[in-house]
Amino acid sequence: MANLNTLTFSQVVQQIATAAQAKAPLPFNLGSPELALAEADASVVMWLQSLIVDVLATTRASTSQGPDLDSWMADFGLTRLPATNATGTLTFSRYTATNAATIPVGTQVQSQDGAVTYAVIADTTQPLFSVALNAYLIPAGIASGNVTAQAVTPGAAGNVQIGVLTSLTSSIQNVDTVTNPAAITNGIDAETDAAFRNRFQLYLGSFEKGTKNAIAYALASMQQGITYTLTENQNYAGAQQLGYFYVVVDNGTGSPPSALITAAASAIDAVRPVGTLFNVYAPVIVTANVTCNVTAQPGYSAATVQANVVTAVTNYINSLQLGQPLMWSILYSVAYAVPGVQEVSGLLLNGGTADLPCTTQQVIKAGTVTA
Repeated sequence: MANLNTLTFSQVVQQIATAAQAKAPLPFNLGSPELALAEADASVVMWLQSLIVDVLATTRASTSQGPDLDSWMADFGLTRLPATNATGTLTFSRYTATNAATIPVGTQVQSQDGAVTYAVIADTTQPLFSVALNAYLIPAGIASGNVTAQAVTPGAAGNVQIGVLTSLTSSIQNVDTVTNPAAITNGIDAETDAAFRNRFQLYLGSFEKGTKNAIAYALASMQQGITYTLTENQNYAGAQQLGYFYVVVDNGTGSPPSALITAAASAIDAVRPVGTLFNVYAPVIVTANVTCNVTAQPGYSAATVQANVVTAVTNYINSLQLGQPLMWSILYSVAYAVPGVQEVSGLLLNGGTADLPCTTQQVIKAGTVTA
């Protein structure tokens, strides 16, 4: 928006008084009729000025907000991306594995306080999933099995730390316990104004089909939290292959469901250059195990500080994007940023002090983190 020369209430009153006194020596002292009239006129001027500012702000995408930005984007056929449901892995276990256990799609699991609920969803990438049964089957003799689940409530409210989802809403035969073995942090609230504006720029760049910008917009418009890498003229094994490209797509989990990979392939196919071949892959997870010694400051609970360090380190590692390496030294900074930390020592990343590299086909996720 242009740099408007707006005035304050006092400035408007002063200008009215100055103009009037230039014509006649009128008193504008406190309590005078002249001052009362000037202040009344200034109130109207301030109201009109605010209307003008509001109109200018709501007629441009860079300054409009919320519903006004939605209305502006609607003229181009664009809508704000909704919140995405957090998805992750649940582990169902039993004390006696004599018989097989069936976990149907739709089975619900909650946190102990009932604040967060997850529902089991179909995922053909999970080896225990049966398409015929529309359920996960833990064979006899196997003590536990992993399934894919999704938060019932979309948005960041569905994100949970490790070991939070431990309550079954209904009993399952031959299943005794459930938990989430890793933190689930890929739930995202509805698209922000800033993200919406950035995607609009990708939209403008997508008018020319068959470009990297077109592919970027196609993937960004699928849902919130999508990241990807694109490699041209080279196959997945690293050999040169002209006219071919491949894309690695992630939704923040490191293990996107098969339906997302299929949807990404369809989105790319709609804008890819004619005569080209491509494939879409899920990322390969590189596990980062971290150990360190944490000393708490006086007055702080050592157990609480150590737990907060574990959470902070885990969240930082899980926030790394596709192809982004993990620097060993930065983990010290993450740990020291936790309130109550006095000293961090002996920090090891996968048993050593070297950085953890990551290719464009990989994404780093937290494994075991102890402090």
